[in-house]
Amino acid sequence: MSFDGRLLSGMSVLAAVVEAGSFSRAGEMLGLSASGVSRSVARLEERLGVRLLNRTTRTLHLTDEGLRLYERAAPHLEGIEEAANFATGAAVTVRGALRVSLNPIFARHVLVPKLPLLRERYPGLELTILQNPDVGDLITEGIDVAVRFGPQPPSTMSSRLLLETRVLTVASPAYIARHGQPKTPAKLVEHDCIQYIDPRHGKPFHWEFQRGSEVLPVETKGHLTLTDVDTMVQACVAGVGIAQLLYLGIEPLIASGALVELFPNWPGETFPLYIMRPSRRLAPAAVEAFLEFCREICADSR
Repeated sequence: MSFDGRLLSGMSVLAAVVEAGSFSRAGEMLGLSASGVSRSVARLEERLGVRLLNRTTRTLHLTDEGLRLYERAAPHLEGIEEAANFATGAAVTVRGALRVSLNPIFARHVLVPKLPLLRERYPGLELTILQNPDVGDLITEGIDVAVRFGPQPPSTMSSRLLLETRVLTVASPAYIARHGQPKTPAKLVEHDCIQYIDPRHGKPFHWEFQRGSEVLPVETKGHLTLTDVDTMVQACVAGVGIAQLLYLGIEPLIASGALVELFPNWPGETFPLYIMRPSRRLAPAAVEAFLEFCREICADSR
């Protein structure tokens, strides 16, 4: 089969449908009507001689043939997209409004101190920053870019690892003075441990410790469970209990002695930070510029 532009166009439309989850949302992304999107996919199916989507009145999902095609084609579509961005980048002015969903730790400790540099570099860029939990659908919420902690579930989002920060088990000097310092992670079962809800699952994070290839899970309990990191940090500093916190957010507190790392000989547990955007469609120059800026400032934070 010879290649032509109609095949590439059809594949791009199919990828947008997979990413958006419906013809109407894909049409909004591509500037087409829902019927135009449907016809484009139908033409692609006719050209390839296979059914790519199963359609019902309520849902769309890929057939086995459609899934195989999408998985093989999607990386190439993204490569073409990146090449187009590179080729036109020098001629495109970075301006316009962006809605970005940022993990609060990243926003407060990494991005905000660098905002004057971002403003100086891209004076035409306007940001709306939403400090949200590390969950939610970017397309439904109208998000251009998201920065989130934790392993990301399989999706059609384009994501890249920004950094990995250590998970520290810490307590305040006041807590240690009253209750003693546990000598090993296993001793945590005898202490009051502040629990933090994983926003993706609605349950407290499990505590575990890593040292080389050794992994040690510990069942902890406590009288306080929280959904806000700032409150957890403040409670830990106040001596309420022992907490597991990300080094990226508490480095000054460790340096000042307000918090004490309890198990420095278990240094292996880390938590990844990702940046993502809706993928398989040409990103505006403003999106690409913000992505690159975040990668740059995170490289300086490692």
